[in-house]
Amino acid sequence: MVQYLYIIDYWNPESEYGGIINLIAQNDDEAYKLLINEPTFPDRFNNRIKPAISNAQKLTLGVEYKSSIIDAFIT
Repeated sequence: MVQYLYIIDYWNPESEYGGIINLIAQNDDEAYKLLINEPTFPDRFNNRIKPAISNAQKLTLGVEYKSSIIDAFIT
């Protein structure tokens, strides 16, 4: 099973500084499901998640990891 490390720009337009979210997922759909179900992120910006995933850097992982949000740096 191929997995990817996603490096995603945070999508909250109310933050003047922004942020970065790093997560591991098998594909864009799984990345979306991880983010849409994360209670930390405001629901009112859910429409910005898919474009952020599409524009994210995706790095192929050589070792199998559990799909999850690894780190979020949001200001």
